[in-house]
Amino acid sequence: MNRIEFILVTALVLFVAFMLGWFASWLIHRVGRVTASDMNELDQMAQALHEAEETRDQAITYIQHREAELANQLTQTQAELGAAMDGLRAARHEADELRAYIERQSQGAG
Repeated sequence: MNRIEFILVTALVLFVAFMLGWFASWLIHRVGRVTASDMNELDQMAQALHEAEETRDQAITYIQHREAELANQLTQTQAELGAAMDGLRAARHEADELRAYIERQSQGAG
């Protein structure tokens, strides 16, 4: 291969590489173009996402409030149960004392 052939082949390879690069660039810009309808769709999706986030935040707030109410009710119920158990314990103790008193009275009389 002489010098002129080498220059022509190199020029041809460079030209083909340039044309491929230009075609790839054109194709990327053509495919990646954003249309007005795409922008409108993105705006609608952003609005829907914003509304969904607000709904989620409201639901979280409601759940936290409801959880606090239920925790308060549970605490009150546990306190009432404790008081009822104390009262029952005292009533059983009093009933046992009355039985013992009645047994002592019936043994003493008999």
